[in-house]
Amino acid sequence: MSQSATTAGVRALMQDFSLEMTGKDVEALREAAPLIPQGSRVNVTFLGNEDLQMRVTAAKAVKDLGFIPVPHISARRIHSEDELREFLQALADVDAAQHVFAVGGDPAEPLGPYGSSLEMLQSGVFPEFGVKDVSIAGYPEGHPDISEEVLSRELSGKVDYLAEHDMSAVILTQFGFDTAPVAKWLDELAAKNISAPVRIGTPGPAGIRRLLNYAKRFGVGTSAGIVKKYGFSLTNLMGSAGPDKFLQDLAAETETTNFTGTVGVHFYTFGGMAKTAEWAQDFTKKF
Repeated sequence: MSQSATTAGVRALMQDFSLEMTGKDVEALREAAPLIPQGSRVNVTFLGNEDLQMRVTAAKAVKDLGFIPVPHISARRIHSEDELREFLQALADVDAAQHVFAVGGDPAEPLGPYGSSLEMLQSGVFPEFGVKDVSIAGYPEGHPDISEEVLSRELSGKVDYLAEHDMSAVILTQFGFDTAPVAKWLDELAAKNISAPVRIGTPGPAGIRRLLNYAKRFGVGTSAGIVKKYGFSLTNLMGSAGPDKFLQDLAAETETTNFTGTVGVHFYTFGGMAKTAEWAQDFTKKF
């Protein structure tokens, strides 16, 4: 691929990037806000140690600062349909329910009636509260606890269900260090005639040791060859690393796939929101 094509590809990836925050990151978001383009999507995670009010307060802060809140709703952490309705109503009350991320969640055993995000969507509750756009999870490198067959079936089921019920879908992937599985996975989507917009997850700049800890936690491949390809070495864990090389490789890889939908980037802000936003601003200027 020519340098000009790579430049155009990176610009396309970065044109509408999104970011991740927790309910505890409201002050961090306020600090980073001047560095983030207005209208950017900011996902608000659904952690087990955060309550409804904390999540809703964070989503409201995202909205008030001029961004698009995308609150996560973790199916296996929801205790009942009433709890799901309460959360969606609270989001609607602060005008933060149009965009959500429906995800399965971590508990080995569901805490309530929903064993998967598809089951939660099939409850039919979401449109009642003004949900128009649903992000769903994608796993280019697979999932440590879910078979490829189930992942494929569930993804297709969610895309079909959302289309049938007039809600748009966005596929948001787990982060990784290697673009090759991403390109293969995009071709697999194309083979299934899936063309929903995709946001490829990647960590913002962070300490190498922290990145490796998160990779281990989420079952992401971290062999010496893969992390070298990403741009750092397992023999030097004291430094930090950003996704510069990953994104340039991703721009080149996506041009070669059969996937016809748009491909963007979602940053996991392991190194901090301001640090990620500042890096994104500086990186974009290079292209």
